[in-house]
Amino acid sequence: MNNEKWKMTSRKMILLATRSQYLRKSFYYSLLIIHCSLILLACGERKQIKKVEPYSGPIEEINDVKLLYSEAALLKVKLTTAKQLRYLNENRRYPNPVNISFFNPMGDEITTIRSDSGRYDKAKDIYVVMGNVVVINKQKQEKLLTPELTWSPVTKKVYTDKRVTILSQLTGEKLYGMGLDANQDFSKYAIRKVTGVFNVQTGI
Repeated sequence: MNNEKWKMTSRKMILLATRSQYLRKSFYYSLLIIHCSLILLACGERKQIKKVEPYSGPIEEINDVKLLYSEAALLKVKLTTAKQLRYLNENRRYPNPVNISFFNPMGDEITTIRSDSGRYDKAKDIYVVMGNVVVINKQKQEKLLTPELTWSPVTKKVYTDKRVTILSQLTGEKLYGMGLDANQDFSKYAIRKVTGVFNVQTGI
């Protein structure tokens, strides 16, 4: 009888131990499942988060732009274009054709610049016109062709490191070169690398 009680007690202890191990394993498995679920959820949230790029587009758009530069109450330069786009860093872009006129002390228009587009660099305080740039000096009856030209209101100089072609409407002669430096009214200019001969006064 005692042996049978001992056997029954042993079986109960084994069952309790087995049940305890089962509960312990179930607990660990539950923790593992919860942990994995949290990891997957976190990964899913990371995938859903999109990197927001700072806005770099224009903050202002102005139509029918006319910029005037004067000295001692005398008009020196006039810039006109159909549209101006202003950016956060105060740079400006002119996506439409740009026209710039330079005037002498009497107020006469002596030189004009025309281009397909342009931009203003605030940090350097320069205007750059690009695309089929045509400069006409009315006094000398000369025409300059170049793909890009830079004008500095501070130094009152115009320059480019691109190819240039100068045509004389008086003689029909042509001058080809690379790079140019000139006064803003093109009264004097110098070609950096000249090809050919041109019978005009050079130097700045």
